[in-house]
Amino acid sequence: MGVTAVPSGRTEEAVVVLPPYRVILHNDDHNSMDHVVRALLRAVPELATERAVEVMLEAHSAGRAEVIVCPLERAELYRDRLESQGLTATIERV
Repeated sequence: MGVTAVPSGRTEEAVVVLPPYRVILHNDDHNSMDHVVRALLRAVPELATERAVEVMLEAHSAGRAEVIVCPLERAELYRDRLESQGLTATIERV
C-alpha cells in the first residue's frame, strides 16, 4: 500500500483491491456426502456447517457448486486443501 499526498496536505492510504476468484466444488461418484461436508469444513474454515451442506447438495444435484469467493492465493489454498481430501475443485476468476 502506498501513501498519496492530497491537496489539503493530508495523507491518504491507497487501497489495493485484489480481483476475486471463486472456488468451485465438482460432483464425483467416489466420496460420501458426509466426507464432502467434513472436507469442506476442514479445508475452508470460514464455512458454517449449514453452508457446507448446501454446497455439497448443490454440487451433488447440479454437478458443481460455488464454495467461496476470495483473493487468488486463498482460492488456490482452498482448492489444494479440497483436492488433498480427495475432492475435485477448481478456481475461476469472478
